[in-house]
Amino acid sequence: MLIDFFLHLKASKLPVSTREFLTLLEGLRDGVCGHAIDDFYFYARTCLVKDESRYDRFDQAFAAYFKGVTEIAGLEKELPEDWLRAMMKKHLSPEEKAQLETLGWDKLMEEFRKRLEEQKGRHQGGSKWIGTGGKSPFGNSGYHPEGIRVGGESAGNRTAIKVWEKREYRNLDDSLDLGTRNIKVALRRLRRFAREGAADELDLDGTITATARNAGWLDLMMRPERHNAVKVLLFLDVGGSMDDHVKACEELFSACRAEFKHLEHFYFHNCVYESVWRDSHRRHAERIPVHDLIHKYGPDYKLIFVGDATMSPYEILHQHGSIEHMNREPGADWLRRLLDAWPAAAWLNPEPERLWPYRQSIEIINGLMAQRMYPMTLEGLERAMRQLSKKI
Repeated sequence: MLIDFFLHLKASKLPVSTREFLTLLEGLRDGVCGHAIDDFYFYARTCLVKDESRYDRFDQAFAAYFKGVTEIAGLEKELPEDWLRAMMKKHLSPEEKAQLETLGWDKLMEEFRKRLEEQKGRHQGGSKWIGTGGKSPFGNSGYHPEGIRVGGESAGNRTAIKVWEKREYRNLDDSLDLGTRNIKVALRRLRRFAREGAADELDLDGTITATARNAGWLDLMMRPERHNAVKVLLFLDVGGSMDDHVKACEELFSACRAEFKHLEHFYFHNCVYESVWRDSHRRHAERIPVHDLIHKYGPDYKLIFVGDATMSPYEILHQHGSIEHMNREPGADWLRRLLDAWPAAAWLNPEPERLWPYRQSIEIINGLMAQRMYPMTLEGLERAMRQLSKKI
């Protein structure tokens, strides 16, 4: 069964290795996890999945392979006593608990084991067996105020307290759009920690060492806070077709603000020209010359553009091509100047990558970026962070 399960995971495009599978078998042999399907699920995921972006894919593969499983071989032979005691008391009324207590624990366990042995097949309705459409606390498609769904689909009551096949990691799939939960995971690839500034954090190791050298007299040592020293210039396209991607851009911007201590952000529309702005609501009144930015920020900054690159090709390649003003130089010239000033650069595009070949402006921008345009997915953002981490 487990060999077929391993092959099923491989067929589901999960990068599981033979070494990881052998680790799983060794743990089962040594009794690392219990007999419950929940225990096996968590243990198998720990052994076989090394990247949290694969959790959702594993959940789907696991649910498909073990669909309809209501019991695990060997469960009736090695039921943990504390588990039996907890589960029996959990679903009984106070009167039933009092009655059962009079039987004594040994008698109670004997009756419970008999019940497990009595059920030989599928059961529909009722309030006793593991089945469907009934009032039993175990099964599916029925109702119980505090049940455990086993296989099948929910009846819509939403009262189950445990559903192992619930896809809790749906938004961690590396092919899905970014969300607040997983953006920071990808941004962690662009980290270079340093301690700079005022010494306002207690250095515990240094304090212990200094105190020991002072023959026990306390000598407090302080140090600067440890933070991500990477410097980022973030250029965000706003307005027009980007209105469809406001939520994703807001989440990305929020994550960048939290992750990077040295972050400067600016707005542009469609393509970068001779000026940008800080406030998208006052973009016509408070413009910042791009030349000023080039002279102000050093080459150690990382340059990130965020935009769908969807526009008329004239806006990129021609003088006076901008739809908002009469630009004296093509947008392509300004984009090249920015790339010359900050060689470590990437462009994040919220449009699905499959649509890029059908939009000429995206192909032009991607060419100017030397093919450093990435989709705004977890996998795409991780690729962009790896690119920005390279030494130029």
